[in-house]
Amino acid sequence: MFDPGAPAPPSGPALGLAARCRAQLEPSPELAAPLYLEALAHQSRHVPPFERARTELAYGEFLRRRGRRTEARGHLRNALATFEGLGTPLWADRARAELAATGLTARKRDPSTLDTLTPQELRIARLVAAGASNRDVAAQLFLSPRTIEYHLHHVFLKLGVSSRVELAHHEFEPVLIGAQA
Repeated sequence: MFDPGAPAPPSGPALGLAARCRAQLEPSPELAAPLYLEALAHQSRHVPPFERARTELAYGEFLRRRGRRTEARGHLRNALATFEGLGTPLWADRARAELAATGLTARKRDPSTLDTLTPQELRIARLVAAGASNRDVAAQLFLSPRTIEYHLHHVFLKLGVSSRVELAHHEFEPVLIGAQA
């Protein structure tokens, strides 16, 4: 049983899990929302993607049930993409159902394309593999660093890498200038 009065665990992933549990047990929505945000902040780095996706899903469900559908969609989309990328269909179905409840529908992805990088993800992956920081990539592609972080998360999932160093060792197909698709 979770004890809200127990001292906080020392690690980021454990702190994130503890904050998510406190949020789910909190009867006051005004007090629960910051706990979800705290959980997501603790889970922004060095946490298994599945746990981060569970927090995104829980927070998305929380927001949707309080009529904040637009806010919920981003968290639910993140959760859905991660669950699909990890091959957890029951969790993906749950996220898809929640997303549909916000008024959006999400198609099931074709399993043959789950590991295929989108053109934007490929551009970002190549720049990061070449040593560019998220901020540098964002400036070069006229995007926000947060958007780069979002795409990079999906790149890591799809390629099965967990660090920028591993990404740098990944071989990307050559770019053919002027080639027809």
